[in-house]
Amino acid sequence: MNLKLKAGICGVLFAFASHAALAATSPANFVDEASAKGIAEVEAGKLALEKSQSADIKTFAQMMIDDHTKANQKLKEIAQGKNLKVATDAELLDQAKKLILDIREDSFDRSYANNQVKAHEETVKLFQEEINEGKDAELKAFAGETLPALQKHLEEARKLAAAHGGDAAKQ
Repeated sequence: MNLKLKAGICGVLFAFASHAALAATSPANFVDEASAKGIAEVEAGKLALEKSQSADIKTFAQMMIDDHTKANQKLKEIAQGKNLKVATDAELLDQAKKLILDIREDSFDRSYANNQVKAHEETVKLFQEEINEGKDAELKAFAGETLPALQKHLEEARKLAAAHGGDAAKQ
């Protein structure tokens, strides 16, 4: 491949990456993405309470429901105070279902634990980006207050994945 073509491709990729980074740090995008991920945690937790037979999975699932419901409510209040559009419950539930599709029936506990590791890795990254690059002080503060709980969730999810034969337990 010639040098000009390589440089052109790199330029296009850099432009896409820059646009994605800027888009991810807008207040509206953060609220949208964080809300969807939060609802996904609640819904996956409800599913785990229903389908799992393991006490550790059920305890973790209840923690997800409690913690993420509380965080979702706080985020919704902040967003409404800033006149940011908050997705409807139906829209969020639709997005959430897409985030939890990889939970399989063959070994629910293993699939749920793996899903929780992956979901929390993504959510921790989203909140870290908001803290570092966000444009809204109140949302950055929310992200900073919420991040330690998300990191604890990730640590607990990794333990669950290891205990239930998951492959996502590795850091």
